Amino acid sequence: MNAIDRLIEIRTKVPANVEIVAVSKTKPAAMIDLLYRETGQKSFGENKVQELEVKHAVLPSDINWHFIGHLQTNKIKYIAPYVALIQSVDSYKLIREINKEGIKSNRVIPCLLQFYIAREEAKYGFSFEEAIQMLDDNLFNELSNITIKGVMGMATFTDNKQQIRTEFKTLFNYYSSLKLKYFAQQPGFCEVSMGMTDDYQLAVEEGSTIIRIGSGIFGER
Repeated sequence: MNAIDRLIEIRTKVPANVEIVAVSKTKPAAMIDLLYRETGQKSFGENKVQELEVKHAVLPSDINWHFIGHLQTNKIKYIAPYVALIQSVDSYKLIREINKEGIKSNRVIPCLLQFYIAREEAKYGFSFEEAIQMLDDNLFNELSNITIKGVMGMATFTDNKQQIRTEFKTLFNYYSSLKLKYFAQQPGFCEVSMGMTDDYQLAVEEGSTIIRIGSGIFGER
């Protein structure tokens, strides 16, 4: 089965309102272009700025690029003019820098707050308490060139489905709490990005609106 067939199969397994982000890191531009032209897939995810820059330069301009990796502040300027969604906003410092680059690019940059929900040291993200502290800061409300669209998280890499489900529930609860307290009047705050190749069906059951699928579409790296 090729990437086109795998993507079509995944589409049959998730509701139409769930956005599939094809994680195209390490894959050649030609493969992305084929998927785009044959299936109409427009959402692609990259985790390295330099690789994203190369692909953005040669691929169709209406592709929606999602940045999903750990983002260094000195790299924001390269993707600020065009990135569709920065999913991996994991600190207040980072969001302030994204806002600065949004001002320079004369655009409001869509972001997700990444939360640490896994039992793994390697993962990045806010704690719930850190996010609350940021959102309660009056200076946060003065950031005019970012918009928070929702939350993102990565579950622990484990075969324990109950643990994964619990972590997804935690992230959805964070989303619901923030929606109620800070974003009730903002319909754009509506995204929960969770679920990858091995656990996206669990994630959808727990309320995911965006799934990030790499090897499930492109094959093993």
